[in-house]
Amino acid sequence: MVVPVRNEAPNIAPLVAEIEAALAGVAHEIVYVDDGSTDTTGAELAEAALGAPLRWLRHRSSCGQSAAVVTGVRAARGRWIATLDGDGQNDPADIPRLLGRAEAEAAQAGQDDILVAGWRTTRKDSWVKRRSSRIANRVRVALLHDATPDTGCGLKLFPRELFLRLPAFDHMHRYLPALVLRQGGRVVSEPVNHRHRTRGVSNYGTLDRLAVAFFDLVGVIWLQRRWKRPVVEAQGGAQESA
Repeated sequence: MVVPVRNEAPNIAPLVAEIEAALAGVAHEIVYVDDGSTDTTGAELAEAALGAPLRWLRHRSSCGQSAAVVTGVRAARGRWIATLDGDGQNDPADIPRLLGRAEAEAAQAGQDDILVAGWRTTRKDSWVKRRSSRIANRVRVALLHDATPDTGCGLKLFPRELFLRLPAFDHMHRYLPALVLRQGGRVVSEPVNHRHRTRGVSNYGTLDRLAVAFFDLVGVIWLQRRWKRPVVEAQGGAQESA
């Protein structure tokens, strides 16, 4: 479980308690990455770690959500990684269902390279944010062909080893489906709960997100066109003995 946060002090203890309740029957660890918070997030994490299987790391200065996710995944030790926004809007109760979907899909395909992306079918955001996201999603799907209705959802689940093979760059967390497909993996979407923010203040605005989205989109298109995924159709030679 990887949770990137910045200035989310009021949300630390309640969200950790929810994660623990949701994963009570699942072996897990919680990895928080404090992306250069200027409030008491660090102190809240230290307190929460006294009563939960929680490890936390802190960036000296803010490097962005994607950098925090990369730091957390590198520090994590589990086979499967779930990511969750630290503002309390994602519901930890959805994680076991995403894990079950990932394990079932992996067993059916005979390989682990799968991303289960949360799909906020009923979003609890402002009309402006919902509308801008709907337009951005349509443009992204048309250009990247990632067949994912909601790449902005912070709730995702994937194998750690798959993520570590992806190219890392700022805002990459919004393009994980396209990056996984580029890597030869599979992507499925799973409806998840979405909640109103009840504590703290959002670190994102609508205009600043739109401003960087164009450049990010161009960059991902470039990555797609600069790589042809090989398909191995035959192999031979000595085989390892049993």
